[in-house]
Amino acid sequence: MQQIEARLTKVFRNVFYDDAIVLRSDLSADDIADWDSLTHVRLLFTIEREFQIEFTVTEVGELKNVGELMALIHSKVASSAVRN
Repeated sequence: MQQIEARLTKVFRNVFYDDAIVLRSDLSADDIADWDSLTHVRLLFTIEREFQIEFTVTEVGELKNVGELMALIHSKVASSAVRN
């Protein structure tokens, strides 16, 4: 999970152009001033590319914070590894 957090931190810092971002489980769009709907879409596409996964609309709609996002990424990465 730490490797996912490190890679996800890199994605967040690149998408938001802010090297000071520190991810917390409870971090949400309300905590980052530039996190608007367009940036949200860019963030999700960048995460999908970084981790070679795909999110469904339902999964994305249910996410409330970075902790839930990390858990979802972990689940998808793990299930992808099992298939390969």
